[in-house]
Amino acid sequence: MRRKVTVVGATTAQRIFDKGFADVVLVDIVEGLPQGKALDMLQAGPVLGSDASVVGVNTYEETAGSDVVVVTSGIPRKPGMSRDDLLLTNMRIVTSVVEEIARHSPECVLLPVTNPLDAMAQRAYEVSGFPKSRVVGMAGILDTARFRTFLAQELNVSVESVSAWVLGGHGDTMVPVVGSTTVAGTPVASLIEPGRLDEIVERTKNGGGEIVALLKTGSAFYAPSAAIAQMVEAILLDKKQVLPCTAYLEGEYGIDGLFVGVPVKLGAAGVEEVIEFDLTADEIAALKSSASAVSELLEVMAKAG
Repeated sequence: MRRKVTVVGATTAQRIFDKGFADVVLVDIVEGLPQGKALDMLQAGPVLGSDASVVGVNTYEETAGSDVVVVTSGIPRKPGMSRDDLLLTNMRIVTSVVEEIARHSPECVLLPVTNPLDAMAQRAYEVSGFPKSRVVGMAGILDTARFRTFLAQELNVSVESVSAWVLGGHGDTMVPVVGSTTVAGTPVASLIEPGRLDEIVERTKNGGGEIVALLKTGSAFYAPSAAIAQMVEAILLDKKQVLPCTAYLEGEYGIDGLFVGVPVKLGAAGVEEVIEFDLTADEIAALKSSASAVSELLEVMAKAG
């Protein structure tokens, strides 16, 4: 019997269905839209060799008993908007969605994706009442993938040769950890001159905004959905994979009571361990500054109720 994944977001549903290891429930409030998308995906099964089920629904009853629930619902960014501009609208949307999820799938692992990600993960944690291990946000995998992409392009090497981590909040204060970034084991700082490396770091921080400016009517979805699918696979297959994710910290990296992007061991129980590795003094300072930016968003949310 396959596991069950509920997804509020079609591209992610497709990636999970394609892999074939989980049945998928696609949720959308627009009548007919998730049903049509699900039917379209299902008919790709014979081509892809996937015998998984995928159904579209407009309510949450059919999501009951999900093992993992991915929350991407919210308004997308428009050109000129920051992730933080979405805060209060998406807070209300995430609150209502998570209430339904907690009611119908009280034992699931919850994966918030809605921006601003770290604040929405905190909201999902508070509203669901789930243990911290079962709420884990998607951000660091995407940010790290962007960083690795830009470095691979710069050096004309395979992305698989680039090892890197991006930590901190999913926004302008994210922290690409240059000190531990390597290409085939060689420190990247010895391969790319400092000024150019700084430009790549800044492009990584603004990676989502660059796509929003080009699309004009939405935000990125291919790379984020690939990152989500990697998290779902790590959980459902109990891979114990170490990935950069947004997790609730209680003293790790000197941060307490906040969801921030850090390396975690991801398995069947969700976040099974926060991995602490050595950072430079500057990187620690940047990570704490990023956490402070998340705290500011939480203060705004608290005032708004």
